[in-house]
Amino acid sequence: MRWGTAAVVAAAAVGAAVLVVGRRASERLVRPATAARESGPVLVRDLAPGRVTFTRGPASLRPGRWAVEWGDGGHAVVEEILHSDERGVTRRLVRAERGTLTPGTEVRFTPRVLLGDPAEALGLAFTDTAAEGELGSLPAWRLDGKRGTWVILVHGPEADRGQTLPVLPLLHRLGLPVLSVTYRGDQGAPASPDGLSHFGETEWRDIESAVRLALDGGAGKVILYGWSLGATMVLQTAARSAWSHAIRGLVLDSPVLDLPASARRDAARAGYRGVAAELGALAAEGRTGVDLADFGRLADGTDLRVPTLLLHSPEDRIAPFRTAEKLAAVRHDVVSLRPFPGADHATLWNTAPDHYTELLRRWLTPLL
Repeated sequence: MRWGTAAVVAAAAVGAAVLVVGRRASERLVRPATAARESGPVLVRDLAPGRVTFTRGPASLRPGRWAVEWGDGGHAVVEEILHSDERGVTRRLVRAERGTLTPGTEVRFTPRVLLGDPAEALGLAFTDTAAEGELGSLPAWRLDGKRGTWVILVHGPEADRGQTLPVLPLLHRLGLPVLSVTYRGDQGAPASPDGLSHFGETEWRDIESAVRLALDGGAGKVILYGWSLGATMVLQTAARSAWSHAIRGLVLDSPVLDLPASARRDAARAGYRGVAAELGALAAEGRTGVDLADFGRLADGTDLRVPTLLLHSPEDRIAPFRTAEKLAAVRHDVVSLRPFPGADHATLWNTAPDHYTELLRRWLTPLL
């Protein structure tokens, strides 16, 4: 009996340990922090007019346009690499708008090139408005335009509305009214009842509320545009909303289409690998009650009915590129896949801002 009791106790202890590991590994996925993805620390080696030299590493060698941040609010923007050797990487310094860069400063590269609201960041007039969702008021930025088709922008879970700022100048030039929206769990928006992210399974209803806001505001049609899980929410809305007939097109930047794979990758990014990452993925699914069959329909494009621009990186460390390729192949009648080699998850614009903007312009123009 003693051995039997010991075995039961040992099994219970192992089961409890498994639950703890899974819960910890899933925590960041189900409670995403609102913060730009940051690189590890990089040192400033030297400064000269219009240029800054960093220690050499993956972050300082990234192509494109990036912010560097340091200390308590320091912020600057750098662009193309001017010179690179074993001693360091020299990049063009676009602006240093907060704080003072000096040699020896430890900085982090982030995608957050633009700060503030549309007026502060870009000089674009906007009004604060809100969609009325099932949980309460959902703040949004509204930018007016002359077109009858509106664009609804949906940021990803580790960002806020600032993620949408880089595409606003193009949308403004095209005369498209814009709503940059929030959803449950965002700052200023109602919390999810259980405090968890549901990977779009419940949040899509908040995007539907934004569609209603646009239609009530005079929109004839809407284009839904999302990043990361924001893109997944866009797909859910297009497939399930009672107002889906008003959707003219979709833009999907780094969409999460394979939830188990993305959950495993995110757990690994947090330091949980192998079995621990698998446990994290299972825990994320169990804690949120997400419908994996529904995700399968999204990945297969079963419910896609409108032109869809799919922007993705083969090197995406969160959302597998192969799933995007499969969707584009199965639904080639409506899906246009545009790869961004070398980019990471939801940082495609940063890697090639001019190319990204031109692709978007060409795709949007026939829909106007």
